[in-house]
Amino acid sequence: MSLTSRVAIVTGAARGIGRAIALRLAEDGLDIAVNDLPSAHARLEIVRAEVQDRGRRALIVTADVSCAPDVERMVNHTARNFGRLDVMVANAGVALYKKFVDTTVEDWHKAHSVNGLGVFLCYKYAALKMQELGNKNGRIIGASSVLGRTGIPKAGVYCQTRFGVRGLTQTLAQELATTGITVNYFCPGDSDNSSAAVRDVAEGTGDVDGFYAAVTAQTPVGYLGQPDDIADAVSFLASPQAHFITGELFLRTFV
Repeated sequence: MSLTSRVAIVTGAARGIGRAIALRLAEDGLDIAVNDLPSAHARLEIVRAEVQDRGRRALIVTADVSCAPDVERMVNHTARNFGRLDVMVANAGVALYKKFVDTTVEDWHKAHSVNGLGVFLCYKYAALKMQELGNKNGRIIGASSVLGRTGIPKAGVYCQTRFGVRGLTQTLAQELATTGITVNYFCPGDSDNSSAAVRDVAEGTGDVDGFYAAVTAQTPVGYLGQPDDIADAVSFLASPQAHFITGELFLRTFV
């Protein structure tokens, strides 16, 4: 492996939790490839500048995480430009808040294509590239949700996609256990309206204030998290100090 700075890819990095993770990892001294859909390129430009303001190199890699050739290209492009790949944060996701009986097959496929297939592809191509480069300290980290631990009304398909991240993570963690590459996932509880995905769900209920009041009441600490709180947890999972943790859930604010 190159002796240059460690390198991370963060998907869904144009806003919210993904942006916060990218900036925190930059503060930790990593160079960052920021990913989102091509339609988010202008926002990615802002995040790239913010990473560079922190003294790190930054690369924009637009890609659809549900498309295998896109993800493979993203990983290869990052490794080719930076010379290595140390951390993959499969953060990109879409929210779906709809009564179960009203959910369409199209809704199901959209949610699974990003939250399920997208995580699978990021895990796969990151694992392949890290092993190809001889990285024995790689970190693969996936986004789930507290709704990957318990179901709630009007979130059945979303819960299904997030429950799946647990099984995928634990499987790959065991398969890579002897390589030095760890695989973990984080399950953030509801954060405030600076999280775009949570805001989308809140708006989908038709009662934004009521939604935030209800989820705050379920949070033991009595307040909603910030994207930076989630980024702090990912920062630890991405660190060398987390070498003995694999296949584990990290960060949950209510059951």
